[in-house]
Amino acid sequence: MFLFCSFIERKLPSVKHYVGQYAFGSEINKKLKKRMKKLLILITLLLTTSIAQADSKLQDIKKNGELRVGTTGDWDPMSMKDPATNKYKGFDIDVMRELAKDMGVKVKFVPAEWKTIVAGITADRYDISTSVTKTPKRAEVAGFTATYYKYGTVPLVLKKNLKKFSTWDSLNKKNVTIATTLGTSQEEKAKEFFPNSKLKSIEAPARDFQEVLAGRADGNITSSTEANKLVIKYPQLAIVPDGEKNPAFLAMMVPKGDKEWNDYVSNWIKAKQSSGFFKSLLAKYNLKSL
Repeated sequence: MFLFCSFIERKLPSVKHYVGQYAFGSEINKKLKKRMKKLLILITLLLTTSIAQADSKLQDIKKNGELRVGTTGDWDPMSMKDPATNKYKGFDIDVMRELAKDMGVKVKFVPAEWKTIVAGITADRYDISTSVTKTPKRAEVAGFTATYYKYGTVPLVLKKNLKKFSTWDSLNKKNVTIATTLGTSQEEKAKEFFPNSKLKSIEAPARDFQEVLAGRADGNITSSTEANKLVIKYPQLAIVPDGEKNPAFLAMMVPKGDKEWNDYVSNWIKAKQSSGFFKSLLAKYNLKSL
């Protein structure tokens, strides 16, 4: 590609001269004029693509010696921020520290919110995100690495209301309020699962399950991973015993179109899976991927 682009760059002035001399002259017919215009457009696109591919986050990270990671710090046990120390911990935090170590660079965790975590990638506020659910909507503007975790979605209600809300269908009523956290994949899925219910979006740092605890919502939906942690931390909460829905995959977000950086991280994930790193990490946090 480099040799081809160098050749084109050398020949481009002569092509332009040819077009200027002939394409707009009375001697050349209209068909040739159109063909030459199309050729110039094609050459421009090829040159632009080549330049874009040359600029990768991978080179920037190695040059700066720092990996910038966007994370919300409110998803137990994936990414949690300790308010007393402002330090992060969790499954994804360990993953990112390991990635930075293997790259030979420092890691910097950049605070993010669910409603703007995708925008942080497109605005270059960070090089990569901790894991998020891979959805078609997010994939329109951001790239996704290889996945390394699969989970299901479950509803949470107050334990005292389990008899009333024992199934997914029992929550899909017009007099039932379902809380969601703004910007999460669960916010999107709630519209699909509960078309008859009242949906209430909560903006971070508040969380949807807190609305259930406070009695301002009848239920919320979350990953089975987080739900299992929440019912231990808050015994008044319970998982609706009607099975999981919406099997989903977790992956890291990277800039869309940066194939070099995406391939690097994806290959690293696959290598770490083969080495047993992720298996050990799952055991550390008492997690089980579907």
